[in-house]
Parts: sequence; structure tokens; C-alpha cells
Amino acid sequence: MYCVRVFLLFFVFLSFTLQGQEPVSWSNSIEKISENKYKLIFDAKIEKGWYLYSTKKIKDGPIPTSFNYTIDSTKIIFKDVIPRRTPNEEYDKFFEIDLEFFEKNIGFEQSIEINSNGVDYINGYIEFQTCNDEICLFRTKEFYFPLVENAKQIYEKITLSDRDVFLSDKIDLKIEDKSLLKKESIRSGFYEYLNLFVLGFLGGLIALLTPCIFPMIPLTVSFFIKNSNGNGISNAILYGFFIVLIYILLSAPFHLFDFINPQILNNLSTNVTVNILFFLIFIFFAFSFFGFYDISLPSSWSNKTDSFSSNNFIGIFFMALTLAIVSFSCTGPILGSLLVGSITNESNPIELTLAMSGFGFALALPFSILSVFPSILSKIPSSGIWMKNIKVILGFLELALAFKFLSNADLVSHWNILPREIFIFIWFLLAILISLYLFGVYKFPGEKKRSINLSQKVSGSMFFVISLWILSGLNYNFNEMKILSGLLPPKFYSINSDENDCPLNLNCYKEFDEGRKISEVENKPILLDFTGWACVNCRKIEQNVWSIKKIYDLISNEFILISLYVDDRKRLLDEEQFVYKFKNGKIKNIKTIGDKWSTFQAINFSSASQPYYILLYPDGKIINSPIQYTDSETYYNWLKEGLDKFKTK
Repeated sequence: MYCVRVFLLFFVFLSFTLQGQEPVSWSNSIEKISENKYKLIFDAKIEKGWYLYSTKKIKDGPIPTSFNYTIDSTKIIFKDVIPRRTPNEEYDKFFEIDLEFFEKNIGFEQSIEINSNGVDYINGYIEFQTCNDEICLFRTKEFYFPLVENAKQIYEKITLSDRDVFLSDKIDLKIEDKSLLKKESIRSGFYEYLNLFVLGFLGGLIALLTPCIFPMIPLTVSFFIKNSNGNGISNAILYGFFIVLIYILLSAPFHLFDFINPQILNNLSTNVTVNILFFLIFIFFAFSFFGFYDISLPSSWSNKTDSFSSNNFIGIFFMALTLAIVSFSCTGPILGSLLVGSITNESNPIELTLAMSGFGFALALPFSILSVFPSILSKIPSSGIWMKNIKVILGFLELALAFKFLSNADLVSHWNILPREIFIFIWFLLAILISLYLFGVYKFPGEKKRSINLSQKVSGSMFFVISLWILSGLNYNFNEMKILSGLLPPKFYSINSDENDCPLNLNCYKEFDEGRKISEVENKPILLDFTGWACVNCRKIEQNVWSIKKIYDLISNEFILISLYVDDRKRLLDEEQFVYKFKNGKIKNIKTIGDKWSTFQAINFSSASQPYYILLYPDGKIINSPIQYTDSETYYNWLKEGLDKFKTK
């Protein structure tokens, strides 16, 4: 049942996110009581299973429902907001206190009195928190009440037209020549894609060693050799091709998401609630590997596909499909890891396709090779306890990745619950637990008492050494842990850090205008760094490229570094929030720091991926072609090229 709850919750959330639906929908109306007195009415429709907290503010409690006005408050007298019914009051297991909340539909009323002329409309926003039994969402909803006949035209003119000017003055660089932006680094793109294919291939190799697939290899190969009328090799190769095709097709829906909205995967990857859901799902995957339950598709699916299997073209396809279905209890968590990894990897669905093709290729390879060289079958080791050990190790790796997603949510929200030291210590404990399991110190439910062989002792010793290496990472000067730079929180996100909040303690600016003014004063070029708290490749560049002395010295001494975090969920001040109207007529509300800088990147540089680095003159003109994730030598040459052009000019 827990499996069903987690996945239903996940897809319900995706439905809300992708279709624009929300657990709480708001409508409002206004009643005129007298010449200058009105009643504002706010109606909330709450979806089944969700609840809305009351307007009562409680220390250490949730965000209360609040009604905030952006109009000049000196012109209006506001009475208290009154709910139309008494809220429920129960003990909340998350906050561990009694809280007031509403379910189903609820209305709020607020009386106002106009005490000044020239008030044509009233506008503002509702800030609220809505929860169900598993998660909470934090939302704002704008509202508008007209007081005169042409109020709507006046409101739109002020909130859209004037704010467009505000936006263009602040974050539109008005770049005339964008020809340099069309050039892309073929080398870095090729190697990045190759790495993703290899990652998927390694995942497929691991899946081959699980109890769901490994015993099927000799049986399937023998079938093709004995029952194919001389076409065993060609049929086995065709079988392998269909395996690869099936896993590639699983990535097709994500290309549809990208077609609908190119930024949708990037938005999902930095969404706090999505990362918390992935944290829960990966824990669920881990416990399936520990043997507490199996993740499997309905048996009727495999029975149906198996009934179509025969020794012909269509039949071989259904044989491959049957393998994919019956092996899902072992491949599901690994596929889930690839799926989530693609969502967090610069929002390009082609990356998932490459990873899935690598996964399918690894699964298909032994069936084709062994059909060509059947003598190798006799040398394949028999199934045994070693496969169970692999599943348990995979379970702990899933737990380690789960905390990565919790760390993403922590970083973008600035909760400070998983600083670098705590994160490292958790991974140290997981490595120790793997070692103790392999040494037979404890076992999971359903396991029999087992003897410990030499290979388990060697593996257990290896993980013990790994745990000590991870623990040494608490001393950054002793072990910088560069190999894990894309997974760990940044160095400055620490319990007792005396450094600034810039990578590698560099001097950086978090506001573009501020950094640009400094570049004008010091007459230095700008290194514009589009980054993210939850960006894996950003951390890799910082730890493995920027840390190299010649590159570090260049950035520190010759450039003005401006780091803009596109996934920062910290809200802008009310006077800093605005609305942007795109050329296609779409409107975007800019409410957070991340909203501002992701829009800034999109309208000026036609890009939505991170890391993304641009060299600019102090006047905002582009010096050379931007660069993304790459190796240290390429990055150094790129910096030198830009610096030489700047000095020449």
C-alpha cells in the first residue's frame, strides 16, 4: 500500500504541476454596502484530501492564510478577516501542536472603508500553506477588486505596461548582436552525452546481476539456439534490438514535456516539493532492494505479452517486452534513478533517451553475444547469495541518492537542515552499514542465517575503507572530495563556515547591476555565472575547474564574478516583484530571486540550462561565445581568449 500511496502522490503532484491545477483554487467578489464601504469576499475551493490552515499565526507553526494588500493602506481602513465558519482544530503530527485548519470549501470576508479619493481598485495577494497527509505546498494568489467602471483598464495599464518598463530597465540588456550565442561547444556536448550513455550502460550491467534477470540469460539463449530453425543468432540479435528499443520508447513522454514547455524539466528539478517526493520515492526504492517488498507490474501484463511470444518477428518483440515487465522488480528502482537523474540534468530529455538506450544496450548485449558464442554459457557463474548482496548494496546507494534530493530542497529553500558536514556524516553511516551487512553483523527480514565467504569479507573491508575516506571529508583541508563535488553541498554551505557564500571563497556578486557597476569602476570584464543550488554540474565546475590555481587566479584577479542562482526560492521584496510580458503575449509573475534570474537568462541569452558562463564588457556586450560544462583546459583557454579580447579593445 505504501508503494501505491507514494506513486499516486507523485503523479497527482505532476498532474497539478503540468496541467496548472492546484489543491486550493481561489475566487473573489465584492459587495457594496454604502457609498464608501465594501465587503471583500474570498472563496477557497479545497481539493479532497487537502486542508488549508487558518489565519491564526502560531509560533513554530505553519504559514497562516494571510491577505496582503499592495495598495496604499493610508487610503483604506481594513477590518479583520473573518472566516464564514469555525475552523477544525486537531493535533498536527508534523508540527506537534494543535492547529486550526479548513477542509472542502471555505469563504473569508473582510470589510473595508474608503477614506480618500482616487481609489479605483483594490489589489494584493493571498499567501497560504496547504497540506495533505504527506506533503505541504506554499502558494501565493493575486487578487483584484474593481471599484469604478473602468478599473480593469486602469489596473492593467499600471500592473502590466509600467511593470514591463521596470523589467526592461532592470534585466533586459538590449543585446543587439547575439550571433555569438548561436555557437555551441560541440566537444563538451559530445562528451556529456557520452557520459550519460555510459551511465545508463553501467546501470544496465548492474541490473544484469540481479536475481530477476541473471537466471534468465542462459534459458533465453538456449531457447534461441534450439528452437529457431537455424536462425538462432539473427533472432537473438533481433531480440536484443527490441530490448533497446523498448527502453528508448520509455523516454518518449519526456520529449512531449519538452515540446510543451522547454523549461518544464528544469522547473521540476529545482522544485522543492518535487525533490522531497524524489527523496521519499528513493527511500521506497531502497527498501524494495532490502527485501521488505517487491516493486512489480501486474502479472496479467506479463501473461498477456507472453501469450503473443513466438518464434517470429512480432513474437520476438513480445518476448523482449515480457522480459522488461517480469524484471521490473529489479530494474524499476534503477530505471527510476535514471529518470530522476535526467530530470535534474539541465532539462534536456535527449539525455534520458541516451541513458535509457545505454541501459537497454547493456541488457541486450549478453543475449546477442552468447548466441554467437554459446560455449561461454558454461563459464557463467551460478546464481547465489552474491546477487542478494548486490541488491542490498544498491539499496544503500538509493538511500544515499535520496539524501541528495533532500539536500536539493534544503539548498534552494535555505533551510540549513543538511549542511555539508551532516550530509557527509550520513553517507559515512550508510557506507558503514554496507560494511557491517557484508560482514554478517545484521540481516534483513526473510533472510536466513548465512556464512560469510572471502568475497564478502573483501567487499566489506572495501566499504569500510570507503567509509573512512568519506569521514575524512569533514576536514576539507585534508580531503576536498572532488570526486563527489556534484553530489555534496558546496563548501560554504557549512555548520560553522567563516567564509562568504560564494564558491571557493571567491569575491562574487549576487545582483547583476551591482556587479556591473563594479566592473565599470575597476575596468574589468564580467564573468557571468548562471548557476543553481541544485545544479550538479555547477558544483563539478567549481570544485574541479575553478579550483585549479591558474583558473582561480584569473577569476579572482582579472574578472568581476557575478553568480546568479536561477533556482533560488527566496521571495523578492514586494517592491521588487514585477510582471513580465513576453513578445508572444505570455505573462510571467516574477516573485522569487530564481524567477528573476531565470527570466534574465532566457530573454537575454536564449538559454535555460546551467551551468552557463558568459564574458561581458562592462557595457553589457558579449565578448566571446558562452560556454557550459567542459574540462579545465578548455575553460582556461576560453577565459584567456575573452581577457585578451577585452584588453585589445
